[in-house]
Amino acid sequence: MHNAPRRTAVVTGAGRGIGAAIAIQLAADGMAVALLDLDKEGAERVATAVRASGGRALALGVDVSERGQVDDAVARVADELGTPTVLVNNAGVIRDNLLFKMTDHDWDTVMSVHLTGTFLMTRAVQRYMTQERRGRIVNVSSTSALGNRGQANYAAAKAGLQGFTKTVAIELGPFGVTANAVAPGYIDTDMLAVTADRVGMSYKDFKAHLVKDVPVNRMGTPQDIANAVSFLAGEGAGFVSGQVLYIAGGPKN
Repeated sequence: MHNAPRRTAVVTGAGRGIGAAIAIQLAADGMAVALLDLDKEGAERVATAVRASGGRALALGVDVSERGQVDDAVARVADELGTPTVLVNNAGVIRDNLLFKMTDHDWDTVMSVHLTGTFLMTRAVQRYMTQERRGRIVNVSSTSALGNRGQANYAAAKAGLQGFTKTVAIELGPFGVTANAVAPGYIDTDMLAVTADRVGMSYKDFKAHLVKDVPVNRMGTPQDIANAVSFLAGEGAGFVSGQVLYIAGGPKN
């Protein structure tokens, strides 16, 4: 394993939460890591932690829904860290509301970050992967893809990511590139705290309410997701492609 060439990973939404945990884990796996986030300061804090542990990291402030920013960022990553052959599309936002209250902007914002952002990032990075004839793409979906009250936009986007993932797996497989998705359930993050606020519950009570429906009887952590991404991004997952792995403490359909 020590003879394998050092790989460069790109993680979007890496400034906090799940994205930060993924970036730190991939660095621990021996990869150089580019941390992309709209919040450059957040990404830099995580990059500093990676460097303090002996890893190589580059933090970039990027709006993944803007093609020019995406293309420029990926070119910088290739130039400064090395050819990107691992991509984790994690950047996401929520604009929750019931359908009759949901605005056009609520819909468009969620679609542009989750779907357009993933498309732009994948298109930019696949050029390097296909030239290298090796690559790992992991997209972060959600159990909300199965439907969730107040999340018509988010559910549609997360379900769309699954179809995108399966298509990319088919198209890029001949070039040695795999594409998979992870679909987290209830994960203890700032985003979940926002949802608690929306439904008018304290975060502590909201978490207790959710855990009742989780067979393993606990909330998920960002590290739970990072562990799965580590596998899917690793050398040992070369025959796993086009899959959606639900990480929710129990079965999901």
